[in-house]
Amino acid sequence: MTVKRTITFDNEAAFLVERAAERAGLSVSAWVSRATRREALRLGAVPQPDAELHSRYDEDELLAAEGAA
Repeated sequence: MTVKRTITFDNEAAFLVERAAERAGLSVSAWVSRATRREALRLGAVPQPDAELHSRYDEDELLAAEGAA
C-alpha cells in the first residue's frame, strides 16, 4: 500500500535528495521513503503491530538506522 503526499523541499534539500536518489539508483519517492523509515526507526518510532505487517523496512535497514545514531 502507498499513500500519496505532497512535500516541499528548499533548493538545497531538493538538490541533495535528487543526487542521493540518483546515486542510489532509486526514484526520489523511493529514496525519501527509505530515508524516512531509517530516521524514524533510529528515533524509536516503531510501527503499530498490525502496521508492521505492511511495513517495508527490513532488518538491514533497522541495523543501519541503529548504526547512524
